[in-house]
Formats: sequence, C-alpha cells, structure tokens
Amino acid sequence: MSEERRSDALLQVTGLERRFAGLRAVDGVSFDVAPGEVVSIIGPNGSGKTTTLNLVTGALRPDGGTITLDGVRIDRAPSVEIAEHGIARTFQNGRVFATLSVADNIEVGIHSTLRAHRPFRRFSHVFLLRWLPLLAELFVAVVGTPAARRERAEIDAVIQAEIDRFEARLGPRRDDPAYSLSYANRRRTEIARALALNPQLLVLDEPTAGMNQSETAEVLAQLLELKAQGQTMLLVEHKLDLVMTVSDRVIVMDGGRIIAEGAPQDVRRDPVVVEAYLGRRRSLNDSLTDSLSDSSVSDGAAR
Repeated sequence: MSEERRSDALLQVTGLERRFAGLRAVDGVSFDVAPGEVVSIIGPNGSGKTTTLNLVTGALRPDGGTITLDGVRIDRAPSVEIAEHGIARTFQNGRVFATLSVADNIEVGIHSTLRAHRPFRRFSHVFLLRWLPLLAELFVAVVGTPAARRERAEIDAVIQAEIDRFEARLGPRRDDPAYSLSYANRRRTEIARALALNPQLLVLDEPTAGMNQSETAEVLAQLLELKAQGQTMLLVEHKLDLVMTVSDRVIVMDGGRIIAEGAPQDVRRDPVVVEAYLGRRRSLNDSLTDSLSDSSVSDGAAR
C-alpha cells in the first residue's frame, strides 16, 4: 500500500498486535480506510477479525502497533474517548439495553456528543474532579437550562431520524422495551444507536448474523444507502455475497495475519483465499459457490 494512500486515510492501522496467553490473535496487521470507503474484513473462524475490531474500537488494548483516526492516535485511548473521536460500532452478539425502549436505546448512542446536558465534561476523565461534571449534570436534569432544552429538541430529532431509517420495523415499536423485540429488530436498534452518533467511522461486527435472506437483503439495502451517503464503514461479515456487493475493498485474515487484500472481485479470484476457507485449491467459482450456499443474499424485496 502506498504511503500516499495511507496519508489520506481516515483510519490508519499499523503493525497491530494482540496476544492471549502467548497466542498471537492479531499479528502485525496493517491497513487503512479512506474517507467514504467501505472496507470488509473476512476470514475463517478464529482468524482475528473481531479481535481487530475490538482493538480499533478500544474494547481491547493492543500489545503493539498504532491506530490513528483522522490524524489522532487512539490506540491507548479508552473506548469512551474513541467514541468521542467519532467511532461507533455494533457487536457480534448484539448488545442492547433490554429494559430500555427502542428510542431510549438510540439516545444512548448520542451521549458522547452532548454539550448542554454534560457541562464540565472535560473533567470527567480527571480522577479528582469527576464529581464536578456529575453534580453539574444533576443540576441540569433537575432545573434545566435553555441550552439543555434546545439540545433536547435536537436529541429528539436524531432519534426520530434513526427510527425513520428503519420505519417499517422500528416505527411501530418506538416505545417498546428492547427485550420484547425480535432478534432482527434488536440488531436494527443497535445499528440505529451507532448511527445516532453520526460517526466518522461506523464499525459493524456481523450486522446480519442470525438474519434470514429477506432480513439480510434489507440490511444490505440500508448499507448501500449509507455508502451512497458517504458513510465510512469497516465491517466483519461471514455472508460473502453481502461483502462482495457493498465493499470497496476486502481484507482477508487467517491466523491473525492479512493474507490478501484488494477489490472484491480480485479477492474472490485469489487462490490463497480459497485455500484459507476450504483448505485445498479448487475452481474459485465452485469454491465460493459452495462456501456461500448457506449465506447468500436475496435480491428480492425485503420481508
């Protein structure tokens, strides 16, 4: 990868390493994501894909290497600061607040952007002064201020915009607790919560896991819409038809390392990729047809 390309990147990952009890889960991984680009990471189970996302988003601390977002080093920052820098994510197993409503779950995603409701927020990371923003937030919640009321209107508008994005699914369920939702609607709520942050980089870990073909096609359409709007995305996904459709570039990992990288069709024809997935070389089209048979994306109308 050229230095010129890396200098223009929104996200730069260089020499990333993470070990678990001596096992190198991520071993010298380097890649970049340009503004407006959609990059997918694929690979067999245990190849280090989700660990890489966890390192980028601050859920794990790297043992080596650097991560830079928009020119700012974030590899040693806590996850809350990384979110404030503009990275939002979803999780492989889906994480929503079960007793909160759909609207309240989405509002959680806006928390790091609040100003009027979080006065003195800059002191929240200073151990001896943490009480100051907490006391100020309590005052705003009890008494209220004109600025807080204006910000409340902005919050409500963001929540409504994200519910409108999934109107057919989440609109009728706006005030329903998350525990009452179907699995697919919990995943939609999680994606809506991430988008509420208006992130520079949206990180998605298997966004269609557990969804049927119709539901997967619906999410694909929404991802393509986000792509058309210029949203930068980094995702891990096992449904390779979706990956090949939405991605500008595909990174293939195996054994904690990147073994292939390039445009979707180039990666699709790479015999090293077929070897990693199937353990033996075969006709590429036959190989991917077999490996995708259980994960194809329907082109029909979403359910």
